[in-house]
Amino acid sequence: MTWIETVIIAIVEGLTEFLPVSSTGHMIITQNLLGIPQGDPFVHAFTFIIQFGAILSVVCLYWKRFFQFDHTPAPEGSSLLMRLKHKFYFYWLLIVGVIPAVVIGLLAKKSGLLDWLLDSVLVVAIMLVAGGIFMLFCDRLFNKGSDENKLNEKRAFNIGLYQCLSVIPGVSRSMATIVGGMTQGLTRKRAAEFSFFLAVPTMAGATLLDLLDLLKEDAAWATSHNITMLILGCVVAFVVALLAMKWFVAFLTKYGFKAFGYYRIIVGGIILILLLTGHSLAMVD
Repeated sequence: MTWIETVIIAIVEGLTEFLPVSSTGHMIITQNLLGIPQGDPFVHAFTFIIQFGAILSVVCLYWKRFFQFDHTPAPEGSSLLMRLKHKFYFYWLLIVGVIPAVVIGLLAKKSGLLDWLLDSVLVVAIMLVAGGIFMLFCDRLFNKGSDENKLNEKRAFNIGLYQCLSVIPGVSRSMATIVGGMTQGLTRKRAAEFSFFLAVPTMAGATLLDLLDLLKEDAAWATSHNITMLILGCVVAFVVALLAMKWFVAFLTKYGFKAFGYYRIIVGGIILILLLTGHSLAMVD
């Protein structure tokens, strides 16, 4: 990968990470447009690792809420474990929410399904269209959230189950978890913010797993050039995501999902037409 390819892909990641349009899907499309060979272990790892760079913008933007502790007294007679759970309840909810993704993600990776999905532009295009059609109607179906509904273990776990759908490129982790939150009675804004927070442990785990896999394989990938590309990609994705995140929350709260649904259908439809008519996505063969 060249410097310009790295910057372009990182900008795409930063812009789309928190939008319900699938950042992984857009990176796969962008890589194909740029003619970057698919199936390379470093390219797969790069796709996930720079997502973690974008996710760190959540910690930066919401740091007061992310590093929160419950200082109210625990119920009288609580055990040490219950007192710790009370104090760190926010992080406990994140742990509960990330459990399904850990299980499904590991199974998908061990089976080779994840690598196969990451190489399939057709899967991305189909899921963009299918998800776009769903998003045209999801506001009407789930827009009954209330600020009175608080997060608890059951709701966090159920949102985590929805997050598992994002193992399929083109689904969008953001869309899956926000819709999951709305099905649990959360408002669009509350669901979006929990989606951001849940992304931190999810992508941290995915990044660590990919780094370990790379280290176990042929270490020839660890050139100074590739490491520099990883660092550059993470930095660019972080900065762009930081700028895009606040806009998304305001837009989603006011207008809902419909505009993103139309966008997904148009992009996915164009790609399907190109693929079904035998055209290559690569701008340069």
